[in-house]
Amino acid sequence: MSAEELIKRYEAGGGRLAAASAEGLAVPPSLHTAVVTCMDSRIDVFALFGMNIGETHVLRNAGGVVTDDVIRSLTISQRKLGTRDVLLVQHSGCGLATFTDDEFCEELAAETGMRPSWRTHAFREPAQSVRRDIAQLRHDPFLHPDTRVRGFVLDIQAFVLDEVFVD
Repeated sequence: MSAEELIKRYEAGGGRLAAASAEGLAVPPSLHTAVVTCMDSRIDVFALFGMNIGETHVLRNAGGVVTDDVIRSLTISQRKLGTRDVLLVQHSGCGLATFTDDEFCEELAAETGMRPSWRTHAFREPAQSVRRDIAQLRHDPFLHPDTRVRGFVLDIQAFVLDEVFVD
């Protein structure tokens, strides 16, 4: 599917449907929750949690990992729009488990002649990555002190959530 196909869908009524779905909703999410998850196109976050438009902020990136931009977005979500809960959802079979930061950096350097200024945050074991990210969120000085963080690994085949705990 190309971007052109998506534009055609928008023109065929997608914009009107989106406007109708958002009509009357307040800007702050009604469940005061932000979900951080992977950009994997198989994950329908709204279906997974039975969510409706306007209930949560959904932040997606490769791996669903906590990056500087995730912290920036969560801080704005909390400080300006009243969210307090964060659900962190990474998954089995993630593409970030198929390479390392160093490998990817070297591939890019070989192809472009430059190393990226950013990291991929690649990981081998999603539960370990979730643990690290939970700890990072719980100790971030910019997030609201009342932030509640829970982390999960989604089995991408069975769509079962396994909660990850941090001591």
